[in-house]
Amino acid sequence: MATDGQQKGNGNGGIVKQYAARDFFRRPDKHGFTLAPDGRHLSFLARRSGRQNIFVQGIDASGTPLGEARPLTDETERDVPGHAWKGNDHILFVKDFGGDENFHVLSVPLAGGEPRDLTPFDGVKASIVDDLRDDDRHVLIQMNRRDPQVFDVFRVDVVTGDLTPIAENPGNVMGWMTDHEGHLRVAVASDGVNTTLLYRDVETEPFRAILTTNFRESVSPMFFTFDNKRLYVLSNRNRDKAALFEFDPQTGQEGALLFETSHVDVGGLAYSEHRRVLTAATYIDDRVHRHFFDDWARDVIADLERQLPDQEVNIVSITRDESRAIVRAASDRSAGSVWLYDIASRHLAQLAEMMPWLDPADMVPMSPIQFEARDGLQLNGYLTLPAGFEPGQTFDKPLPLVVNPHGGPWARDHWGFNVEAQLLANRGYAVLQVNFRGSTGYGRAFWEASFGQWGRTMQNDIDDSVDWLVSRGIVDPARVGIYGASYGGYATLAGVAFTPERYAAAVDYVGVSNLFTLLESMPPYWKPMLDMMYEMIGNPQTEEGKQALHDASPLFFVDRIVTPLLVAQGANDPRVKQAESDQIVEALRARGVDVKYMLKENEGHGFRNEENQIEFYEAMEDFFAQHLGGLAGQ
Repeated sequence: MATDGQQKGNGNGGIVKQYAARDFFRRPDKHGFTLAPDGRHLSFLARRSGRQNIFVQGIDASGTPLGEARPLTDETERDVPGHAWKGNDHILFVKDFGGDENFHVLSVPLAGGEPRDLTPFDGVKASIVDDLRDDDRHVLIQMNRRDPQVFDVFRVDVVTGDLTPIAENPGNVMGWMTDHEGHLRVAVASDGVNTTLLYRDVETEPFRAILTTNFRESVSPMFFTFDNKRLYVLSNRNRDKAALFEFDPQTGQEGALLFETSHVDVGGLAYSEHRRVLTAATYIDDRVHRHFFDDWARDVIADLERQLPDQEVNIVSITRDESRAIVRAASDRSAGSVWLYDIASRHLAQLAEMMPWLDPADMVPMSPIQFEARDGLQLNGYLTLPAGFEPGQTFDKPLPLVVNPHGGPWARDHWGFNVEAQLLANRGYAVLQVNFRGSTGYGRAFWEASFGQWGRTMQNDIDDSVDWLVSRGIVDPARVGIYGASYGGYATLAGVAFTPERYAAAVDYVGVSNLFTLLESMPPYWKPMLDMMYEMIGNPQTEEGKQALHDASPLFFVDRIVTPLLVAQGANDPRVKQAESDQIVEALRARGVDVKYMLKENEGHGFRNEENQIEFYEAMEDFFAQHLGGLAGQ
């Protein structure tokens, strides 16, 4: 195993500094910065009792931090995953238990004291519906206390924990939305296949259905117009690419088209709470792009990009009067930095470097790629090559490859600093991330092309991406590995089961092995979506569906698997149960196949504790070194 400071030749005449695996996955000293609404304090996550906890620190009128930061929490079992200010006197955060994803919402006063669990009920899952910006005492929370399958809404006092019911879920509501005054006026319901938008003019009225679409079409409410009479929505109704519209809840129809692109979905919409104007729409092709509606926001981002060149910049927190902001800047070669920004003076003051122990000069670019699948469908993705190599060059000796299909599967890979890709590239591997059919953001037809295609054309896309690199002389076909998490773990198992000659090593991280047990063991709050999942994955209630699910489940084809395999699993995973990994490991070991199994009793769907993450990636590094080579194997 390479250690920090070790240098090795990369086979292309260059010398590469090798960093220890733990350097890629150790937590930043300070991160997750947020500003109090009045701008007089900032909060962040830092280490205490071996875990990431919330700290606060005063800042003066010039933005200079005052004195030493104070810890507000003392979590010892798991890192605090995130937090937010509630007024200027409290901070809200969430925690689950051993990775079970039953998150509770807690409140802790700025003055210090024991955090108060606002949802102190065994087995419930809770989240914030609206932080009620103009009410410093209360917050709207949804939780599934009454019925594990559905979420009711409560107004909660963050000081006393008193709960006041606001809306009882009739059994089919999947999400709630408030207007700008904090009144609960929109709900999204589902019968498992069809989605209905529910609306009411005032909170005292019952909800009424205003629009129903099949789940393949979506009219997704973003937030209300600033007069609280209409909605801004992302809609792909009667079109392929989702676009941004105004929407009239009285007629149930899209109104003015605000923004669209021809090649990808519009993905988001931002606005100013202080000035009550739209600021920018976002979309992603190879990179993230903004379409501005507001000169103020355009000028601010332009100034930040001028002061922090060659990086993606984002405002991650802003004061209520928009005078001061926290800015995050990063690139594909750097985890980036965090800055305090005085908007009037355009002055930037650095708060932290995220990972200063990783020199960007030693990291490598993430290059966009584009190619055609075997059926002619255009696919996009990203290629990360070891230092000293470029995608367009002639390769004297093809590289070992790790193909890394993303999870979801209805998600996508993005450009940016990817610690997994950087670790593997640092060890001499090419790393391929392909947005196979079904990946989000490329329009409805591209998404629907994945339905019923687990282990079929979705898997072909991954195979075709590998063949494309082989045909260009970049990759050695005898040294190809595959690694993925969640759906990516399924794709890993499908790869070694259905094309066993293709991969020399495979790492399955919380992956599905049996589509029948996946559909049977979903968390209770996913059950209302089961019919939709049957359409998207396969229906075990029909003979044709049963056969298709069987044929796409790697567990039933273990007799074909010969590839060395590393499996990692959390015992408390509510989505991909431990049995998914147990059954494939037991079946393979019974056949004498080389399988290494890492099971963590205190983790869920992916490892969150730092020590478990580092142990996993060190094991993956050694495993690929043994079977693929790379610099770590030299």
